[in-house]
Amino acid sequence: MLIELTHRGQHYRANLAVPIDISIPLKAGLHTVNCFYAPPMEAEPVVAGSFVGSTALGGPVNFLNVRFNPHGNGTHTECLGHIAKEPYTINQCLKQFSFIARLISLYPTKAETGDRVIFREQLAGLLEGLGPTDAVIIRTLPNDELKLRTNYSGSNPPYFHHEAISFLVQQGARHLLTDLPSVDREEDGGQLLAHRAFWQYPDNPRLDCTITELVYLNNSIQDGLYLLNLQIAGFEIDASPSKPVLYALERC
Repeated sequence: MLIELTHRGQHYRANLAVPIDISIPLKAGLHTVNCFYAPPMEAEPVVAGSFVGSTALGGPVNFLNVRFNPHGNGTHTECLGHIAKEPYTINQCLKQFSFIARLISLYPTKAETGDRVIFREQLAGLLEGLGPTDAVIIRTLPNDELKLRTNYSGSNPPYFHHEAISFLVQQGARHLLTDLPSVDREEDGGQLLAHRAFWQYPDNPRLDCTITELVYLNNSIQDGLYLLNLQIAGFEIDASPSKPVLYALERC
């Protein structure tokens, strides 16, 4: 299925029959991605009297109770409600689902503290002059399939300097996707400077903007422009497991 679209006066074609799924699926057990000491996802059959919700255990259907933490167990998309005192939910905040997205790749910089940080200058060097897009996807290097099953808890993974996030906001980004477990430092005393910079909270809250964390883009996916379809479940909480899907764009 081919579609044609226009972005900033340029015409593109995308083939919707060739999706590029950049999500890490939710999976029970320990052999998957995890962060912030979240318990692993659990999926257990419902048992009620003689009924067992598992065909493997002799039941007529699979009927499972699932327990997970959106922020800790896989790819997820979060809204302003993640840090706000007001009860904003991802289902209320994300009302559009298709965007033009730019994918860039970079090595976080080792700071004097020993932390690995993404700074404003790095993003400016890669994005200035390219024109704004609604969504920016940032792949950190080095990049390999270990990202699909890494337990980041207690490891102080890379993060964004809040001025780098402010730069993205100034560039017009309304949706940020990253393969990191958080845009902020794992332990920052609750400051959440990058989250606050992105949502401009509390002074000028950006209600329709989202952050998606723990995506995975294998090395065959080239940097550049894509059509992004950002899929969520309709949770009335601050975040939802998500499935961001890319489609290559061809000029026409």
